[in-house]
Amino acid sequence: MADRTAPLSVEELHALVASGEIDTVVLAFPDMQGRLQGKRFAARFFLDEVLHHGTEGCNYLLAVDADMNTVDGYAMSSWDRGYGDFAMHPDLSTLRHIPWHPGTALLVADLAWQDGSPVVAAPRQILRRQLDRLAELGYTAQVGTELEFIVFKDTYEQAWSANYQGLTPANQYNIDYSVLGTGRIEPLLRRLRNDMAGAGLTVESAKGECNPGQHEIAFRYDEALRTCDQHALYKTGAKEIAAQEGVSITFMAKYNEREGNSCHIHLSLADAEGDNAMAGSPTDPGGMSPVMRHFLAGQLAALRDFSLLYAPNINSYKRFQPGSFAPTAVAWGHDNRTCALRVVGHGRSLRFENRLPGGDVNPYLAVAGLVAAGLHGIEQKLELPDSCPGNAYTADFAHVPTTLREAAGLWENSPIARAAFGDEVVAHYRNMARVELEAFDAAVTDWELRRSFERL
Repeated sequence: MADRTAPLSVEELHALVASGEIDTVVLAFPDMQGRLQGKRFAARFFLDEVLHHGTEGCNYLLAVDADMNTVDGYAMSSWDRGYGDFAMHPDLSTLRHIPWHPGTALLVADLAWQDGSPVVAAPRQILRRQLDRLAELGYTAQVGTELEFIVFKDTYEQAWSANYQGLTPANQYNIDYSVLGTGRIEPLLRRLRNDMAGAGLTVESAKGECNPGQHEIAFRYDEALRTCDQHALYKTGAKEIAAQEGVSITFMAKYNEREGNSCHIHLSLADAEGDNAMAGSPTDPGGMSPVMRHFLAGQLAALRDFSLLYAPNINSYKRFQPGSFAPTAVAWGHDNRTCALRVVGHGRSLRFENRLPGGDVNPYLAVAGLVAAGLHGIEQKLELPDSCPGNAYTADFAHVPTTLREAAGLWENSPIARAAFGDEVVAHYRNMARVELEAFDAAVTDWELRRSFERL
């Protein structure tokens, strides 16, 4: 019987389809929000037609807002351009079994125009370009993402009907590291862990977090593109499994006034021999190699400019509160959770953690930002400033952007961003921020109603 704990080969897929074990193949790509968009195919049709020739999808899928509304300002896709198709080409290395849907396999697609040229503003292509630049220097990026989420006993349909107010969290109090607290919903957590393992992800652990109903499942690090593919699959699958179990989960960065959902991203560099290029000699400061010091200095230099990649939504910026374990200072420290950048591990495990992203982040864009920032530091041979040994919240450091509007302006006017990503990518994601800002500015919030309806 085929191994269900690892990605599948094409030969295995043929055998599983022939035996009737697989009858459906999902082909999907990550959109601007990091969500999987695509099609479900009858498995035999996929093998006969789509496997070698790909399929098509409307190019508006990279030019809409989170509600799938068509919006203006995108060069690649508009009413004036007729909203044509782009090609979806299966990446065969991503073929895997999907345990939570019977008889189903999935592949991730790369996007190209009909002439074969890549869609440069597609998140997966943006990351590929930065990884190619890194490979030219002889390095590969090893990445791990840590996603937090909040579980509610309400179904998604009940949450929608309640306007997402008054929902019942799965835990009623802070269960950070509590075995008792995670035990309350272990049937859901166990299914998430086991089904993700069946889809080829390597599960490490599950733990409770601070906000009522908040949890985290951690997966082993991997090569950067593979980690981002797994991250996108996990978010989609976790929501689908929750719906099957009659509950709902949210990855939004800040659900309420308590602790938000983070997505800490760990990154290290491997050299051509597979060794950790960030690990220095015993005489190097902090045990960090010169490459790591330059790479980390690049993170600091580009952090404000690239905040749009790490915090892409209005809600993202509400996480950044003093004393919240979400960063406010552009600073780094050794195992210091008050800093935006935290250096952890030693020797072979030495790496840094970017603590800006929330659970709403698009992993492809965020990791592309980390790699591009590090390359900037290496190319410019930037010197790493002193670490922050104490409370970065109260120290005198530059502040991370506090609003999407501020972050979008920094991104649009950043020479570092334009040099790394090109004008088309900068304009595309600046427009994404503009669309969100205009929608929010036009909205009347519950806060305004409660404050103003009677009393003003």
